[in-house]
Amino acid sequence: MKAEKSPIQTVTSWIRRQPPKVKAFLCVVTAMTILVFLRIIVHEHDNLFIASEAVHAVGISVLIYKLTKEKTCAGISLKTQELTALFLAVRLYCSFVMEFDLHTLLDSATLATTLWVIYMIRFNLRPTYMEDKDNFAIYYVVVPCAVVSLLIHPSTRHHIINRLFWAFCVYLEAVSVLPQLRVMQNTKIVEPFTAHYVFALGIARFLSCAHWILQVLDTRGRLLTALGYGLWPLMVLLSEIIQTFILADFCYYYVQSLMGGQLVLRLPSGVV
Repeated sequence: MKAEKSPIQTVTSWIRRQPPKVKAFLCVVTAMTILVFLRIIVHEHDNLFIASEAVHAVGISVLIYKLTKEKTCAGISLKTQELTALFLAVRLYCSFVMEFDLHTLLDSATLATTLWVIYMIRFNLRPTYMEDKDNFAIYYVVVPCAVVSLLIHPSTRHHIINRLFWAFCVYLEAVSVLPQLRVMQNTKIVEPFTAHYVFALGIARFLSCAHWILQVLDTRGRLLTALGYGLWPLMVLLSEIIQTFILADFCYYYVQSLMGGQLVLRLPSGVV
């Protein structure tokens, strides 16, 4: 006798059968619903940014566990870690010279652990590094980010160099995960710890994006004008949205795999 499906399995099966446009619409509706929920329950929206940093730290912790316990870095993109270290280092510099706060301490801890991950991949676990799969050219993201930062950057009273660095780290953070997605695209099979790490990045990016959107709504747009004039305020918000949607597709398949009880995530063709 065929076992009866649970409500969650029924909903999952229905979503899986829908065309891409319907799935995209459902994702947008879900994101908006979560935003409304967060606006109701979170009164101090700066806590969302702190939560974003905390979730990112959890993701890094998962990587550290994988590297120390399993003694392998297979499936991890060294280039994403290097891009992450680069934008964190630039953001830390901006924090020290422009505005030292709690975020500076959080970024310092994240940068330290990211550098440790890079050291482990480059030296201790080099034989397990999938260099042939990690074939995304870094200059494809670094050079465009540098060019755009020259054209569109903050119009505050800080020194021009600091403003350029600020813009560069915002743009680079938005696309730093692309090499990791390329590795997963090349392998098609994502082992649990790497999947947990990328999912944590997705949640962190969503919380950071929610922080900015809710701040803009609460200040009735005054936050955008406080950041300066011209295209810069819109580029900040756009960068947050882009980095969230870059990981949205993976997060969908991650949740689907988790609900199906699968430990190893298998990505269909065309994903990420």
